[in-house]
Amino acid sequence: MAGPVQQEMERLLTDAFAPTRLEVINDSASHAGHSGDDGSGESHFTVVIEAPAFAGKSRLERQRMVNKALGDIPGERVHALAIQASAPTG
Repeated sequence: MAGPVQQEMERLLTDAFAPTRLEVINDSASHAGHSGDDGSGESHFTVVIEAPAFAGKSRLERQRMVNKALGDIPGERVHALAIQASAPTG
């Protein structure tokens, strides 16, 4: 079951990009006891997102777009966020 932060991330990214693929993966259990683990169970995530909005954008531009859409979540409410953003092919 997705926690509240994961659900909010999914909603924000869906609203911002209407993705053709979206996975918000909670990696927190793999980092239990490590730096940044706040005990919430929602401290580390991987986002895999594919959306037409990323067409023609560099990797850095795509990451900035995702971070902007997520507002205060990265860095303030989530310790670590890995982003894999791409445009649909074909």
